[in-house]
Amino acid sequence: MIINLRKDTESMSGLSNLEPKAVFTFFEELCAIPHGSTHTKAISDWCVEFGKKLGLEWYQDAANNVILIAPATAGYEDAPAVILQGHLDMVCEKEPDCAKDMDAEGLDLFVDGDVIGAKGTTLGSDDGIAVAMALAALEDETLSHPRLEAVLTTEEEIGMLGAAALDVSPLRGRTMLNIDSEVEGVFTVGCAGGSRVSCRLPLVREPFAGETMTLRISGLAGGHSGVEIDKGRANANLLLGRLLRAASGAAEVRLVSAAGGSKDNAIPAAAEAVLVSADAEAVQAAVKELTGSLKKEYRAADPGLTVTVEPGAARWLPMDAATTEKAICLLLCLPNGIQAMSMDIPGLVQTSLNLGILACEEGQLSADFSVRSSLASQKQMMQERLRCLTEQIGGHVAIWGDYPAWEYLPQSPLRERMTQVYREQYGREPVIETIHAGVECGIFSEKLPGLDCVSFGPDLTDIHTPRERMHIASVQRTWALVREVLKRSK
Repeated sequence: MIINLRKDTESMSGLSNLEPKAVFTFFEELCAIPHGSTHTKAISDWCVEFGKKLGLEWYQDAANNVILIAPATAGYEDAPAVILQGHLDMVCEKEPDCAKDMDAEGLDLFVDGDVIGAKGTTLGSDDGIAVAMALAALEDETLSHPRLEAVLTTEEEIGMLGAAALDVSPLRGRTMLNIDSEVEGVFTVGCAGGSRVSCRLPLVREPFAGETMTLRISGLAGGHSGVEIDKGRANANLLLGRLLRAASGAAEVRLVSAAGGSKDNAIPAAAEAVLVSADAEAVQAAVKELTGSLKKEYRAADPGLTVTVEPGAARWLPMDAATTEKAICLLLCLPNGIQAMSMDIPGLVQTSLNLGILACEEGQLSADFSVRSSLASQKQMMQERLRCLTEQIGGHVAIWGDYPAWEYLPQSPLRERMTQVYREQYGREPVIETIHAGVECGIFSEKLPGLDCVSFGPDLTDIHTPRERMHIASVQRTWALVREVLKRSK
């Protein structure tokens, strides 16, 4: 029996014709409900309604997190409980010409061969497929399993806020299947901890005579500041600091503003600064000379690097000489990128940070970082390094969104069980890895001492973009894996 909570039961995209029917039907139903980060009340209520209709034990909190609990099936009463975990919120991005209001409208799904997408928008397969599989498992009367605890969190995409707020007291399970990975056949078993750090410099402004110019950097590859921090890609905000330093060495300049990036966990692909100088030609020459060097430095990682200097307009008065020097110093000297590699796991980044957002107001310049490390001591060290440098030039630092690392377990019965099932199902070994990025498993491992956890999932491509696709055959194989792992959980 499939519990359909929509008023119109007819599938508009054909997903309900796909197998496994329950998984794809639930996925289609949740896609009909807007559920971007910070807009999760409706999807949370939908999950609660599902639990009520099935007669499940359920919990819902003020953060819109939901816990649904199904009793063990016959023969599994004495088996330890298993947690199925994913997050309810999705990243809402759309094509420039897409008119959809993603806060108020559901997605327009389509099937194209072996993939599912959404017309003009992100799909939310990260992490809607986990929710769909969890609900399908709870509903499936043919599935043998221990006590099942579906933990569906919110605001994962903006800092794992739901997981941090969740009261875990209803949970008995210390074995958790986190269905929030995007590459089939990869089992993630550890991750870095992290935090957000904002370095803030107060600004003093005064009139300054000269020509106003806009210095722009564009064409960089960017990328995820965790999994792609080792690619050697340029950070536009840091390049801006180098170019401003070159300009200030060639002529007297005053900085008006600087900005770049929109997310602290993304390597910024573009940045710009507005500045005033009495010798525009000298500034342009210095910028041109350094640009040639930067293009050589990044010819492999960022062949599209482009730097321009054009006449501009100032929104505010320029910063005074001392403040300009401090701002440029900050951008030039702030640490960024890989700071240490793991001594235990070859090729794994241990500690890094990313200056993801540079922003300017009339009275303040802010540089926001995502700091990551698999060692709590090194995460704290980077926080203090940023604090020390910023305070030395008269600024201050704010730290928030701290989350713990998920440490690799040398002995993991769940990992062994999943590896055995995968080997039988696929005829090969899965990839076992730890990653330099944050996942909710770190928070749960801290809240549930002794937690044995593996993160996995089907193939999802181009997540967080309108090109996002979910691969149907991969979902089918992953669902078969989940079913068999649950069957053997006693």
